[in-house]
This record gives sequence, C-alpha cells and structure tokens, in this order.
Amino acid sequence: MRQLVTRWLLPAFAVTLVITPSLPVRAAGRPIITVASTVPANGDLNPYGVAMIPVTMGNLVQGHILVSNFNNSFNLQGTGTTIVDIAPDGTASLFAWIDAAGLPGPCPGGIGLTTALVALRSGWVIVGSLPATDGTATTAQAGCLMVLNSWGTVVETISNNLINGPWDMTALDMGSTADLFVSNVLNGTVAGNGNLVYEGTIVRINLAMTAASAPAVVSMTTIGSGFPERTDPAALVIGPTGAGLGPDGTLYVADSLDNRIAAIPNAVKRTSSVGIGATVLQGPNLNDPLGLTVLPGNGDILTVNGNNGLLVEMSPGGKELVTRLLDKSGNPPGAGALFGLVASSAGLYFVDDATNTLNLLTGSPE
Repeated sequence: MRQLVTRWLLPAFAVTLVITPSLPVRAAGRPIITVASTVPANGDLNPYGVAMIPVTMGNLVQGHILVSNFNNSFNLQGTGTTIVDIAPDGTASLFAWIDAAGLPGPCPGGIGLTTALVALRSGWVIVGSLPATDGTATTAQAGCLMVLNSWGTVVETISNNLINGPWDMTALDMGSTADLFVSNVLNGTVAGNGNLVYEGTIVRINLAMTAASAPAVVSMTTIGSGFPERTDPAALVIGPTGAGLGPDGTLYVADSLDNRIAAIPNAVKRTSSVGIGATVLQGPNLNDPLGLTVLPGNGDILTVNGNNGLLVEMSPGGKELVTRLLDKSGNPPGAGALFGLVASSAGLYFVDDATNTLNLLTGSPE
C-alpha cells in the first residue's frame, strides 16, 4: 500500500522456493511461493519494478530478476535508491545503490525508483525516478530515466519535458535498438492538489546502442495522452501505470483511475497521440490496475490491482478470463499490496508491497 507498508519483514533475502510441476496460467489452485525479501542492507522498502534479466554480462545473470525500491528505510515514498538482484532460487544481492550526487546527467528532484524498470539484451538496465524529498506529493518532481551498465553504475540520464514522473515502462528490445514505452504521471498533477487532471502521457523513446556504447536517444514521441491522474496521500500519485506490448504492436496500458485497460494500436510506428486509446476491459474486477504484462505465447494481458489484491487475466479482445487473489492483507483486503510483475517459464513473478517480498505464482504461462 505504498505509504502504509508495515515494517514487519521476513529476514533479508529469505528463501522458501520449491520446485513445482509446470501448470498453465489459468489453472486453479496454483501455489504462491515467497522467493525472497526485497529489502537490501540499507533498508529500502516498497518494491515496485520487476524485470527479467535476458543476458549474462557484468553483474547481470540471465534468468535472474531485478526489483526496484520506491521507499527508503523510513518508508518515505519517492526516496528509494536501490535495485536488488534475485535469483530463481532466492539468492539475493544488491545490483545498484544510486547516489543522486553522483549522477552523470540531470534528474530533476533526485532519486525515487519507480516501476519503470527494464533490462535489455545489450546489457543496459534502465530505471525511472519519480522523486519526492519528504515522501509527499508536494515535493514530487519530474525525475528522469537512468541508464545503468551491466555492473550497476549509472552512465547517463534521459531527461526532458516529455519525461515527467516516469511511472512504469516496457520495451521492445531488438538488440542494437530498443523502443521504450513510458507512462508519465506528473503532468500538472502536483498543481492539481489532489484533484483529477487529464494530462497523463505515454511516450515512446527510440534508442540505438551497442554493448560498448550507451544508448543514444534517436527520437521521442507522445503516443498516448489525456489519461487521468492525481496526487494521493497513500500512493503519492495515481495515473497511467503498467504497459505491455502485444505481438501485433498494440500497447496495453493500465489506466489506473478509470479502472480500465487501454489499447494504443500501432504503438511502434505511431507518429502522434491516440489520446487515451480504446478500452479493452473496464471493471468490475479492475480496481486501480497497476502492473501489467502481456504473455508471449497467446497475447493475453495480465494486470494486478492496487485496491483489491487481484490478478486479472484477459484476452486482447477484452474477454475477462480469470481472476486470482494474490494478497488479502490490508483494509479492504489486498489494498496497496501489488505493483510490478513479469511472466517467466516458471510462472508469474510479482512483488508484494505489504510484505516487501518477491513472490512466484507457479506454473508456465500458456
């Protein structure tokens, strides 16, 4: 629940992973396993972003999971500075501890690592920052995207007027090039003082890179706009969050405040904004949808809710296929627990902010 996360924790990097038979995503009764604590030595809390590492290089190990933390040890939102590396067997280590004073470029406001986290095949890791110096929305600033090398060192920042509160991100990774799709939630939000504003954006960033040369921004295009957003005392800010790219080039976005999943067609080639996109699915089981991923096999869309602890799976055509309660803590049950997720051959990895852990819903995606 972001600001309201309690401080009772598992021992750091606790391991309870067991091997289970492979099951389809929609199978009932699949067990949920606690893989590890996401709390590093400095005490950072509130795990947000989750990314699967696609290549072994430097300190990166293929198949490991990276997790970014949004809060510091005092549970202040927008102040987390760490990315944790977790192996499938639960072994954990610190991948990066980012010092705002040592950044090689601008990042307005400093460091507060968000759900915007990707790991690319060229060995670069990119993470978003939406900083708030005192943990409240009144001090939230635009932040930036930070590019880290495979050793966990920030080598450049991406910052301009289109990057304003990067909240979540997905990537089309083509090796020497990549397209980032970034949701932004601070366009007029702080000035709105808790009132709804309709200025949330989705920005595509085209990158060129090699393993030796840091990514260069080729172009930036706003492909979605007008999404509702507002500040929130428990969540800092609410707005368009999770993003996932379908096999046909459609970008799916979790429109958190409207409790819907939006579709932006032709997201890879689009040269202008489509507005808030077409509605794929809206309520009743969508309740503050946050993290989102698209299954590589069948193109089904998975999202987790910030207000009810549910995982919802739907088809690209908008048919709700199944729901699964992943967390029932809080009041109401499941409130504020879920954020980032990523599918793998072992199942669905997701972070739980209520317990500060990385968990696995076992079973191979269909």
